[in-house]
Amino acid sequence: MFRCFFLFAFLPIVAFGQAKTDTIQVFSPAMGKNLKAAVTTPSSYAAESTRYPVLYLLHGGSGSFSDWHRKVTEPGLVGRLAEEYDMIIVTPSVGPSSYYYDSQMLDSVRYETYIINELIPHIDKSFRTLAQKESRAITGLSMGGHGAITLSAKHPELFIAAGSMSGVMNIDTRLWKVNDDFRKLRQDGQKAMLGADLTYDAPTFSTFTAVGLVSKIKANGLALIIDCGVDDFLIETNRQMHRLLLESETPHDYIERPGAHTWTYWTEALPFHLLFIDKYLKRD
Repeated sequence: MFRCFFLFAFLPIVAFGQAKTDTIQVFSPAMGKNLKAAVTTPSSYAAESTRYPVLYLLHGGSGSFSDWHRKVTEPGLVGRLAEEYDMIIVTPSVGPSSYYYDSQMLDSVRYETYIINELIPHIDKSFRTLAQKESRAITGLSMGGHGAITLSAKHPELFIAAGSMSGVMNIDTRLWKVNDDFRKLRQDGQKAMLGADLTYDAPTFSTFTAVGLVSKIKANGLALIIDCGVDDFLIETNRQMHRLLLESETPHDYIERPGAHTWTYWTEALPFHLLFIDKYLKRD
């Protein structure tokens, strides 16, 4: 039903051709602004008429589209993986601490609408993608892990596989091992975007948080991988998600391994996510 791993070894680095990364701007009618994204294509893209599967790779809170290209501890990691798996990798930008959802309070926060209705159609129109669920996956780190799980749960028609690295599986900051000032800052931000009347406790988890969507995840049959470092301040939210998936008998891969909420951890985690996701992507 699930596979639980404690990983200590790292995948080998292999030399490949030269992938290409372009920065694009996509206008969001929902929010009335342009948003940047980076699109990495494998070297074969220039010479062939082939269409490619796509991975949407999401950044964390207060991050940007360039994080996965500039902050990883292995330079060129995204390009290497695009080459190795012969796929397109898209890293979009969203607002800080916006969690990839549509705010019920602020018109300026419509990032679910942006990703689902604006960015993905733009990528499929502008690049030679395999524009089908079976050839599209999504994963991300921290806030981006929350985004990947919630977006894929709400839109199973778009994704075949999803992942989370050190994800905020429950946006209830009572579970986070952080100082009081940080906790208050996050709680105030959530109230501004979502209102003050949401519940984050079982059995009435808010559907604005990943743990509130377990029933949808089970029904969707999505291929799912979740991992978190044992020293991460979000480890308890990931263990909570793992328990809920077990209780609902939802198949998933769950990994705990040494590490914290750092770019060293995410640099090591991303190749494992690609190894998992590639098993489910169709290339025709």
